[in-house]
Amino acid sequence: MAMSGSYWDGVRATGLAVPSDRPLDELTAELTRMLGDPDARLREGIALPTLCAWVERGVYDDLLAGLGDGMAAGLVVGLGESGTDSVFRRSASAAVLTCCIARDNDRPLVPGGKVLEWGDRLATFLLAERDLRGVVPGHGRADAVERGAEALAVLARSPHLSQPELTVLLDVVADRVLTADGSPLANAETDGLAAATLAVLRRNAVPLTVLEPWVARIAADPANHVARASADAFLRSLYLLLALGPHHPEVRADLVLVLVDALRARHELLRS
Repeated sequence: MAMSGSYWDGVRATGLAVPSDRPLDELTAELTRMLGDPDARLREGIALPTLCAWVERGVYDDLLAGLGDGMAAGLVVGLGESGTDSVFRRSASAAVLTCCIARDNDRPLVPGGKVLEWGDRLATFLLAERDLRGVVPGHGRADAVERGAEALAVLARSPHLSQPELTVLLDVVADRVLTADGSPLANAETDGLAAATLAVLRRNAVPLTVLEPWVARIAADPANHVARASADAFLRSLYLLLALGPHHPEVRADLVLVLVDALRARHELLRS
């Protein structure tokens, strides 16, 4: 039986301690349902922080594979829709799945194949997501692409990923940046995708011989103005992160030069 919001307010008042009056599976099922609730108080104020706190505290350590699978299933609920309430389930599921991957990054809890499976689900979600709303009036945060990018950044740190998988993550980023339908990505989204790229680069596993054509692909003049605007914003964000950010990857100096050349070429195209 679903409990009222006041029940969960009581849980929150205890510092999100796991209640002892109900089985964990029932609590988890109810919180998972609340991830798709259009009421931001239930979704963002209770369900999402509770699930992530319990993951971080080890409550789900023996159940992490199942919880992650449930969140991965939430990524495809209504996928392809735009302007509907289904975006809240996808976005919040991505956020909780990020917590699951981060927990496994800290200590090995699930098989590597399971993490790669979650990565495939995240890629599918990120590339097919068409609802680019940020804060939805009356319902709070959506930010599906931004949260998908945050998940990729955490996935890039997984010890289960090596050069081939990290290269695939870069291709996913490029494909999302160059998606030509809908609206251009917002700054938070291109910044998030740039941060995910930097997480890949900091693994020092992808060589410049792969990165140069990857940048060239993004910098090539897209015929569609939507992709063009997103590509320009992404390249600028990645350049700034590399030029000014800490924890420099080994390719930083060479890649900054590649990005400068790409940005200069983009500027000349705009002037012509």
